[in-house]
Amino acid sequence: MNKSLLSRISIFISVDQQSLNDYFNPHDPAPIYKRQLSHAFEVYIMNSIVAVKRYSVINYKVCCRSEEDKQYMEPLIYAIRRHFAERKSLKELEFEKFKRRSYLVLFFALAIVMLCHGVLPLLLPGTDRISSGLTNTLEVFSWVILWRPIDQLVFCWNPYLKDISIMNRLASAEVTLIENA
Repeated sequence: MNKSLLSRISIFISVDQQSLNDYFNPHDPAPIYKRQLSHAFEVYIMNSIVAVKRYSVINYKVCCRSEEDKQYMEPLIYAIRRHFAERKSLKELEFEKFKRRSYLVLFFALAIVMLCHGVLPLLLPGTDRISSGLTNTLEVFSWVILWRPIDQLVFCWNPYLKDISIMNRLASAEVTLIENA
């Protein structure tokens, strides 16, 4: 991919004693690197990447105000990476559930269609007009029953892959340290 076509998205994070407490769930007693991110901080990160594209590169730009604040940078970044890695695994499980459910519905619908086209004409032999009407009705019913599962499998998988890709890029984004003088 041409580097000029890549868009870069920077997420600015300030690390100091006051802001550090705002980044985490205040009710979580775990050490910093294992703590849950606060909802407000996660919303900030997600709002920062609203314009993300398929080939966008995401960077965390961490601003430390003093030398003692640098010690908190690594646990904070580790907590952010862990959080989005967990979100990615949840999205992958959700995608697997979607695929499993969609294939199950498709195969169930195919079984009903095959049953209707194979068995019902044998049970209701009759004149050409009745069997022709029954055949047309079964074909319309087949299209109706198969439409939703096919539509789901063909068109609705892309948002799952997009979310998985975004969570992966957030979990593995490059970190740049910005030091204030």
